[in-house]
Amino acid sequence: MTDPWTVGVEQEFLLVDPESRRPVPLADSVAQHAGAGHDVQRELTPFQIEVATPVCATAEELAEQVLGGRLHLAKAAHAAGCRLLASAIPPIGTLGPPPGTDDPRYRMMAQSHRKIIGGQGVCGMHVHVGVPDEDVAVRISNALRPWLPTLLSLSVNSPIEQAEDTGYASWRSIVWSRWPISGPPPHLESAAEYDRLVKSLEASEVLLDTGMVYWDVRPSAQHPTVEVRVSDIPMTAREAVVIAEVIRAFARTAAESAEPERVDDVLLRAAYWRAARDGVDGLAVDPRTGNLLPARERAADLVSWCSDALRDAGALSTVENHLTWLGTHGSGAARQRRALGAATDARELVDMVVTETVDDAG
Repeated sequence: MTDPWTVGVEQEFLLVDPESRRPVPLADSVAQHAGAGHDVQRELTPFQIEVATPVCATAEELAEQVLGGRLHLAKAAHAAGCRLLASAIPPIGTLGPPPGTDDPRYRMMAQSHRKIIGGQGVCGMHVHVGVPDEDVAVRISNALRPWLPTLLSLSVNSPIEQAEDTGYASWRSIVWSRWPISGPPPHLESAAEYDRLVKSLEASEVLLDTGMVYWDVRPSAQHPTVEVRVSDIPMTAREAVVIAEVIRAFARTAAESAEPERVDDVLLRAAYWRAARDGVDGLAVDPRTGNLLPARERAADLVSWCSDALRDAGALSTVENHLTWLGTHGSGAARQRRALGAATDARELVDMVVTETVDDAG
């Protein structure tokens, strides 16, 4: 990925048994059935599978690749005897035992970080935007910090665990926050400061390597990109595309704008907590002021700020239409809750999400 403002998306999914609808450790089999046609990767646990898009230049290409990856994995999962589920935590069953993935790095993580690693079978979406250099990536990271809770609120899709409502729209983000280097990154002065900080964290053995920098936005260690990893895995392909296009447009706008003002870390954490609890369907904390306002209003402000870049990418009408759609249908978390409330058996909720995972109209 060498051209600025290209975009790529990594999507993580759960694998569930077609009868019990509980997580099933068939990632190796699914990856084998998937073959070499798509960039399919194993994840932290054998209950999960990931697919990454190629580098995309246009909104049309991104939409095609996001849905295509889902369809390809769903077919491979079916052949392996399971189903693909776009939910950030399993609605039935637990988050899984400690990782069974046969990978030396994961075994080292289990040894170093101990019980934290148990129950981390959660699924997110990571968006990479091509940038000119690492200093631009850090500039974008600084600008994005106040808006990370808003991106989380748009993606919330993990309210149900063990067939019970957790009370949070994104329980994944609460579970993931146990990692010592996670959540919003600090405000950084330069790429050099970022590199020095990461080296210090490695020296302290808080990090085993740069791949364990789990901040919700960071310069990528492998690609000339800024990586945004705040989102739950969205239930539908359309939701995934909308969030990715907003992130791409924000990155371009931030790179061409004045240096952003810093926000208070305590208020930013408060905004995260509120976004995890309420999602886009409730109230949001503005981390610049500490004031409460409707989360959809905050989302509309985000879209407005980067509307020129969205328009240039041919994605503005798609994003604006989706915000209207959310007002009627609600977030993935709201839709999961409605399905559970209407179901006589929690397995019906899982079936709904399985269907929505590959719905090209979603």
